[in-house]
Amino acid sequence: MKQPFSLNVNKDASNAEGSYSRRELLKTFGLGGLALSLPINNNKTMNFSAQDLFLYIGTYTSGKSEGIYLYRFNPASGELKPLSIARGITNPSYLAIDANRKYLYSVNEVSEFSGKKTGAITAFAIDQRTGELRKLNQQASEGTSPCYISVDPSGKFVLVANYSSGSLAVLPIKSDGSLGESVDVVQHQGTGQHPRRQEGPHAHCIVLDPSGRYAFAADLGIDKVMIYRFDGKMGKLAPNSPAFVQTNPGAGPRHFDIHPRGKFAYVINELDSTLTAFTYDNSKGELKELQTLSTLPEGFQGNNSCADLHVHPSGKFLYGSNRGHDSIVAFTIDEQSGKLSYLAHESTQGKTPRNFGIDPTGAFLLAANQNSNTVVTFQIDQSSGKLKPAGQVTEVPTPVCLKFIPAFS
Repeated sequence: MKQPFSLNVNKDASNAEGSYSRRELLKTFGLGGLALSLPINNNKTMNFSAQDLFLYIGTYTSGKSEGIYLYRFNPASGELKPLSIARGITNPSYLAIDANRKYLYSVNEVSEFSGKKTGAITAFAIDQRTGELRKLNQQASEGTSPCYISVDPSGKFVLVANYSSGSLAVLPIKSDGSLGESVDVVQHQGTGQHPRRQEGPHAHCIVLDPSGRYAFAADLGIDKVMIYRFDGKMGKLAPNSPAFVQTNPGAGPRHFDIHPRGKFAYVINELDSTLTAFTYDNSKGELKELQTLSTLPEGFQGNNSCADLHVHPSGKFLYGSNRGHDSIVAFTIDEQSGKLSYLAHESTQGKTPRNFGIDPTGAFLLAANQNSNTVVTFQIDQSSGKLKPAGQVTEVPTPVCLKFIPAFS
């Protein structure tokens, strides 16, 4: 059967330790997938409870990767059990799930879709008994290489960041969970000091605050976190005042997270391996820098690029991923000021930890090692915030994005 995607992505600089950048991976990935056998660890009994979670894993579809992988996760033991694969989806590298846990949305990180220079988004219905995905439809992302997607709190719209074109788009969610055509597109402008990575804008994430009034888009190419007012009725983005917060030259802001208290926010900077803390005025949508800290241990001399960050559900800790040093860095958060203090580094026991996920209970952190094809489970010490390997290493081809929801049965 003819595939609906055609890839046409330019080669970019490789990342740490000889691994490939997104652009190189997209250039080399084929459109088909090979059959994959997901072994269950027969040496351990998989005892699951009513409090289990479904874990969806987005991937790049090359080699053995076939699409979106579904696992069942035991939050008491940290064990993962493979359940199913949503096949026939090209490069579902980032995922988002609506608040009611009925629908999952995936970017298709490509540069051509239906004969046009754009990526795509695929909508799925989630089976309320098994967690399995049923494809609903696809729509153009209105920009190339979409790399991040989020759902607004009302469940009426998805927002997508298109990396290569440096643009954002908003698409409406229909009553059946499928997507309509975009209702708004915003094009970023500008450059940064890095000759290859900042030759133009590169929108890397789009995150709404809990109220759904403000949207934050970290743009790696222009060293800015853009700030928008979001019209939750019409799905329109309008520049806020102030319209952005500037990061250090050459920082390359990538992912953004808001503290559970809603008073602080954090961005991880890919290019200079730093993390910046902000105060957040949620009445104005305004960010003010508190501090910028390195994500690397003192004396590290190798190549590194940062990827993901998450605030712990308790609000006490912040974690970020290093690709090259291949670690998760942990900080404690001062809950009064929002400032960070270095806590520890923990090896991810694999190569190129792209994204990672913290289960909703806050007991475990799972790291997606993109270039060693593993998801590694760590226990989180609830008192200190430090990570400890849980002894669970799960083989998953090219894992990129991890999303949890409570299991239905």
